[in-house]
Amino acid sequence: MNIKNECINAVSELCKIAKLKKGDIFVVGCSTSEVVGSKIGTNSDPDTAKEIFDGIYSVLNEKGIFLAVQCCEHLNRAIVIERAGAPMLEEVNVVPQKKAGGSLATVAYANFADPVVVEEIKADAGMDIGGTLIGMHLKRVAVPVRLSINKIGNASILCARVRPKFIGGCRAVYDENKL
Repeated sequence: MNIKNECINAVSELCKIAKLKKGDIFVVGCSTSEVVGSKIGTNSDPDTAKEIFDGIYSVLNEKGIFLAVQCCEHLNRAIVIERAGAPMLEEVNVVPQKKAGGSLATVAYANFADPVVVEEIKADAGMDIGGTLIGMHLKRVAVPVRLSINKIGNASILCARVRPKFIGGCRAVYDENKL
C-alpha cells in the first residue's frame, strides 16, 4: 500500500468514528521524517508531504470538512487552514517553509485556495503522524481513537475525536449520541 492510500483509509475511518460533518475541522500534525523512517525533524520530505496532503485532503474536501495542518515547533505549532475555516481567528504573518513550518504545512499553504496561518485552532478530530503533539489544537474533551491502521509509512499515528464536556453531576442526563 502507498502512503496516499494509507492516509485515505485512516482519515476515512476516523471521520466515520468521530461522526464528522460538513464545516467541522480536522487537524493533522505530521513528521514526514518519521514517515520515511528517519528521526523527527531530520529528513523533511516535500514529496512525501504531497502524497499525505493529497490523500487526506481528498477525503476531507469531499465531505466539506476543513483541513488544519499544524506547523512544526519552529513556528510554534501554528496552523495552516483555508480562510473560510477560520473566520473569527486572527491571522499571523508567516509562510511555512520546509525547515520552518515543515513539509506538510508548506504543501498545504501552497495548495489551499485561500490559505491563512493562525496561532491556534480548536478542532473536532485529529491525526498525529509521527509524534508531533496535536493535542493543543483539539477541543475539550479529546477522546483517543484506535484505528485499524496504526502507521502511515514508518510513522506511528495517534488519533482523537472530541466530545462535549459532561456537566451537571450525578443527576444529569446525557445525550448518548454525543458520547
